[in-house]
Amino acid sequence: MANLYTQVSNNVAKTWMLMSVFFVFLMGFGWILGRASNNPGIFYIFVVISVVMNIASYWFSDKIVMSISHARLIEKKDSPELYRIVENLAITGGLPTPKVYIIDTPAMNAFATGRDPAHGAVAVTTGLLRALEKTELEGVVAHEMSHIGNRDTLIATVVVILAGLIAMLSDFFLRMTFWGGGRRRDSQDSGGSGIFLIIGLVAAIIAPIAATILRLAISRKREFLADASGALLTRYPEGLARALEKLERDHTPMPFARSATSHLYIDYPLGKEERSASWFTRLFLTHPPIAERIAALRMMKAE
Repeated sequence: MANLYTQVSNNVAKTWMLMSVFFVFLMGFGWILGRASNNPGIFYIFVVISVVMNIASYWFSDKIVMSISHARLIEKKDSPELYRIVENLAITGGLPTPKVYIIDTPAMNAFATGRDPAHGAVAVTTGLLRALEKTELEGVVAHEMSHIGNRDTLIATVVVILAGLIAMLSDFFLRMTFWGGGRRRDSQDSGGSGIFLIIGLVAAIIAPIAATILRLAISRKREFLADASGALLTRYPEGLARALEKLERDHTPMPFARSATSHLYIDYPLGKEERSASWFTRLFLTHPPIAERIAALRMMKAE
């Protein structure tokens, strides 16, 4: 049976691998851009950027994600029931009590961040607090606490920053090229620079796809594991199953959610249209169908 620490070492290893791939990719991109524009200094700028962003993504990604999501930190007096649920589940799971945030929106959703349990944070929406009964809210919070214990939050929040930067740099290179920045070349090296310019354009077009693949490296199986681990924490799978049913019926999009952060949430946050997309589009979604998750939880109850 899954437990809170099943994937800890695997997720930590995945995080370092992704950060290493990002470092090599960005240096290669900078080298191509430098050759295409006849400016070797660009390569060294990209080396500095890759080092700084790797450090920032590890140490500050949780704060950046909370800021992007417009989540506000609360104290126990601001939402006593929510805070007590978080504290009790932390004790049950043998985890430090995470910080608690609230997002002011009628949409129903929640997510967790943090590079390790000592720096964990849980965010829930006001819509979720209003719509769920206590046992259902416990199920959702237990699911998020499981992500923290499994170190899912480490890899998930790091990917937000790294994938976002890749997409931003790709857009920068394409704009610079088409607005004339990449056309200034010495006549003696016009052929070589032209080749590298073409390579740079191809890399810039492929880069956002690579960023999407990075997000998809966060396996959909982690949601099933977090569901199972959360059910073990509460000893009541039906609570989370009923909460997921309410989430499935709610099609209110999260106002501050973005594609780069969609994999963090307990339910896909960008609205009904994306959730009911074609089979091809669904290959690139970050969440398994809620119906499958509910069925798995109710199988646990039957056992």
